[in-house]
Amino acid sequence: MKEITVPAALGELGRVTDFINEELEAQGCPLKAQMQIDIAVEEIYVNIAHYAYHPGVGEATVRCAVGGDPLQVEIQFLDSGTPYNPLAKEDPDTSLPAEERQIGGLGIYMVKKSMDHITYNYEDGKNVLTIKKNL
Repeated sequence: MKEITVPAALGELGRVTDFINEELEAQGCPLKAQMQIDIAVEEIYVNIAHYAYHPGVGEATVRCAVGGDPLQVEIQFLDSGTPYNPLAKEDPDTSLPAEERQIGGLGIYMVKKSMDHITYNYEDGKNVLTIKKNL
């Protein structure tokens, strides 16, 4: 797995998405899948940047591997911030009008719906969120 470690700050989102897209493009990832992955990466990384180390700043490591048969991408997000499992939050009720829904949770819900597999672990003092998408 290739990896990049950056300050967990919003200004680093471009470096993270460029890193992921370079790996995807090298394997001929379909554009629709790449767009879904970009949205998921943005959602997860922005949450790390906003909340993992609040009010301080720490580092985020993003790992990416593309391969296998069938072809798939696996992306891991690691941070040493506050332990938090975004998968434990109940999915929002999307049948309700927007003004009646509880705030929060829609982003990770979109990630769950667009990726083929998503897991969370807290290991060795780190949050580890892994997403996988079949290409």
